[in-house]
Amino acid sequence: MNDQQVSAALSVNQEQSRRGILITGLLVAMLFGALDGTIVGTALPRIVGELGGLGMMAWLTTAYMLSSTAVVPIAGKLADLLGRKSVYVSGLIIFIVGSALCGMADSMNQLIVFRAIQGIGGGVMMPMAMIVIGDIFTGEQRAKWQGVFGGVFGLASILGPQIGGWIVDSLNWRWVFYINLPVGMLAVVLIAIGLQNHRVAGPVKLDLGGMFTMVAGVVSLLLALTFGGDKYAWMSWQILSLFASSVLFFALFVMIERKAEEPILPIHLLKNKTFVVLNSVGFFMSVGMFGAIMFVPLFMQGIIGMSPSESGTMMFPMMFALIIASMIGGRLVQKIGVRRQIIGGMILVGLGFFLLSTMDVDTKKLTAMGFMAVLGFGLGFVTPVITLALQEAFPKSQLGVVTSSSQFFRQIGGTFGATILGAVMNHHSKDLLNEKFVPLLEKMPPQAHEMMGAFKQMIESNPQGVYSMILNPDTLKKIPQAMQQMFVPVLKQTLVEALSNVFLYGLIFVAIGFLLAFFIGNIAISRSGRKPSSIE
Repeated sequence: MNDQQVSAALSVNQEQSRRGILITGLLVAMLFGALDGTIVGTALPRIVGELGGLGMMAWLTTAYMLSSTAVVPIAGKLADLLGRKSVYVSGLIIFIVGSALCGMADSMNQLIVFRAIQGIGGGVMMPMAMIVIGDIFTGEQRAKWQGVFGGVFGLASILGPQIGGWIVDSLNWRWVFYINLPVGMLAVVLIAIGLQNHRVAGPVKLDLGGMFTMVAGVVSLLLALTFGGDKYAWMSWQILSLFASSVLFFALFVMIERKAEEPILPIHLLKNKTFVVLNSVGFFMSVGMFGAIMFVPLFMQGIIGMSPSESGTMMFPMMFALIIASMIGGRLVQKIGVRRQIIGGMILVGLGFFLLSTMDVDTKKLTAMGFMAVLGFGLGFVTPVITLALQEAFPKSQLGVVTSSSQFFRQIGGTFGATILGAVMNHHSKDLLNEKFVPLLEKMPPQAHEMMGAFKQMIESNPQGVYSMILNPDTLKKIPQAMQQMFVPVLKQTLVEALSNVFLYGLIFVAIGFLLAFFIGNIAISRSGRKPSSIE
């Protein structure tokens, strides 16, 4: 072997070593970013107990969601302009700083502000792993790796409550945030070593007007969807004003983007059939998917009688199936094509929702786990392929924008789904409880009229709150045995019927995504080097 061959071999080994370091860093960053959300949820009661501000507790989640969702598309564009390493490492550092500040918060107001800062870092981190995978792997490899990373995200989301419970019980709630510091620093070091920085040549022109109007539009929309039907009526001036603000800011955003030299979201993408159809499929799939993520644990706790931690494990079959399907799909897409695989995956997702809608009071745990696995297989065949197809259909100069758009539309779809399906749940719960539970209340003796009035008021204002009787064993113990035997079967039956309606509505959104999938064009998946496809 001559010197040139030795040098080439060393170069290949160094490249493989760097890639291994980078993938490890990406996995670590994905892991601690995903853990954060669910760990914090477990610690909320302790946080409120120490800092007070029960009425502001929801803002700890809302502040993070608003800032992270609004930043996602901006992060993708900045990654194209400034380079992957500088944007990714900056996002990690912002997340770490936000975590440290959260751990040191002395009041609920401070904690909410610090959670928003943490969300900015999280919004940068979320799309970056998929963008980097798009850079370093061919299309043939990319679907498999995106599935693995998606599975790690889902697995971390499930493990979060158990880890959070252990931290809160063994240490205190501040360590829920402090645990991010060493793990985050490790991710920063690994990614800084493994990732090379490539940025556009010449001066960078940031689209500040586009950034501001996009953030304002997204935040207004998410606030309207979050508080509509909950804190305020849908037709209240507060919610209508938020929707009007979102329309105004999005209209200004489109006007600014038409003239911007480096637009955050190039307007021509919104005229591109491939871009619109793929992101629409992802949007409607996410709207429906939240039916499983939000309401399956409610079924497991209320009907089957599992504890909250046990019901969380019900997501394991779905995530395991998702990982397996993603790996299989990475190879299968080469043989059957993007459109056929997404159509097939959406059929499985739809089948999963239909099966979930058939669950009743006699459904066994293993049966429900099987239904979740069917849903997971469908999601595994679709989710990574949407991102893969976007990356393959557009030039590398736009890889950051199109990859982050996939994350952005799915996130918006999830928020929309949580709102719509939550409203469906409340509507059907109210009707069913009035039909089947109120007649029982009216048969109670006169001395129980006060409790009857409280239940009727709750049915009108918060119908899901009535189910706390069967969700909380401590509450159930306070009710006389004779009343339990009379009330519990009816409450379980109404809960089953309400959830069945939720899953069927979720199926409608999945069906819309399924029909849209037929309009996906022919997208070639690269096997060796990355060769951008032509754009329609």
